[in-house]
Amino acid sequence: MSLAVLRSRALTGIDAPPVSVEIHLANGLPAFNIVGLADTEVREARERVRAALLHGAFDFPNRRITVNLAPADLPKESGRFDLAIAVGILAASGQLPGDRLDDCEFVGELSLSGELRPVRGALAMAMGLAQDNAMRAQIDAAPRAFVVPAGNGSEAALIDGLRVLPAATLAEVCAHLTGKPEQQLGTARAPSLDTSPVTALDMKDVRGQLQARRAMEIAAAGQHSALLVGPPGTGKSMIAQRFAGLLPPMTQAEALEAAAVLSLTTVGFQPSLWGRRPFRAPHHTASAAAMVGGGGNPRPGEISLAHHGVLFLDELPEFERRVLEVLREPLETGHITISRAAAHADFPARFQFIAAMNPCPCGYLGHPTRPCRCTPDQIRRYQSRVSGPLLDRIDLQIELPAQSHEEMLDGPAGEASDVVRARVIAARERQLARQDKPNGDLGGREIDTLCPLDDAACALLRGAMHKLAWSARAYFRVLKVARTIADLDGTETLAVRHVAEAIQYRRALRGG
Repeated sequence: MSLAVLRSRALTGIDAPPVSVEIHLANGLPAFNIVGLADTEVREARERVRAALLHGAFDFPNRRITVNLAPADLPKESGRFDLAIAVGILAASGQLPGDRLDDCEFVGELSLSGELRPVRGALAMAMGLAQDNAMRAQIDAAPRAFVVPAGNGSEAALIDGLRVLPAATLAEVCAHLTGKPEQQLGTARAPSLDTSPVTALDMKDVRGQLQARRAMEIAAAGQHSALLVGPPGTGKSMIAQRFAGLLPPMTQAEALEAAAVLSLTTVGFQPSLWGRRPFRAPHHTASAAAMVGGGGNPRPGEISLAHHGVLFLDELPEFERRVLEVLREPLETGHITISRAAAHADFPARFQFIAAMNPCPCGYLGHPTRPCRCTPDQIRRYQSRVSGPLLDRIDLQIELPAQSHEEMLDGPAGEASDVVRARVIAARERQLARQDKPNGDLGGREIDTLCPLDDAACALLRGAMHKLAWSARAYFRVLKVARTIADLDGTETLAVRHVAEAIQYRRALRGG
């Protein structure tokens, strides 16, 4: 047999299109060519595969070897094709039977000794194979197994119904393909979904700041974005870091999506974090590409790594203006498209945005005991670093006043995160039962239908809109916040108290 065809996967964003790895051996001067829009990392497989085969006591064919990665117009990168190329060469040269090659898909990077190293994106590729297996089932074709490095086994096994075969070396994969029962690869097992709350940081550590803690409960219940504004030392970062402990547990689908994005990074997905909501807090020196993703072969940015979790930006005005402006579309749509001349990549980005900032450059505007030394023009320029369109997209804008020493040192402890989380879960369940989504994701027509106002509440909201010169977006966001407050209260109709509380959380820095 001088031709072997195997299956593998490429990565374009979070999608993993199938790739046919075709190996042909021909007579002529010895050569080893890889074609099919292969990146440098893929072309370097020639040396890794050659060394791995020789170290494993296999014969390396002294012939003209051509490896074609099809389709030819799909970019291929990384060393994930090493395993498929090595197995294909052995099958084409007659050292392995070729009758079982179509039963599996192969991914894995080879070391020079023949060991299999983990690759990034294993979970995303497993999701792609599971979707193709579902299509194969419709035509009564047998599903394919997924052969991966041992380090990727538990990650890929998160996909229900997919047979994942982890292997430590090339020799183990070859022994499996020979068909001997005693040499078959075992099936990987997935870790259990962890739905327990994060207990390391607890909201009971926060003393005082009742309004801010209440606003965080509302934000968690309705999946609303929030901005905390106050002088240094008022607990802005402390509250934000404990916010993730208030969120409901992730569903299986949410956990898979978040894990698939994390698997695309160089660090990879950590099975010990399976089911934990991501919490990302990039430094204010982060670039726009680091925030939304990018690169020649686009990688996910911070907003995608925070998918179904929390993106916390401390010292918000210190971020570059263009970095903040790239958040506007993802806050509305829940995804980001990275466009390049040759192709584009889509990444999910449905994150919960929490930010914190000082009210002025010195930080003490409005402080009861420490005077602010900033001029009105300095304050205006500082606050203007957060643009009006971005501020308009933030549902809750809360002032955290400076507290007295007695409140900070001797004040009563706040409610524990577990207590608040129970109320958040109950409110979120009401939302999912009513509209199958959190209130923060409601659209225009859904808001009109699902946010009924009594006459007094309607009059109050209209009056606030005219007096505060709100945009239509701000008006609807206040309605969604009021809907969440009513859900926490256990009522369907929005009363005056719900609308009034939502209005007071709309504290824009420039009168919005």
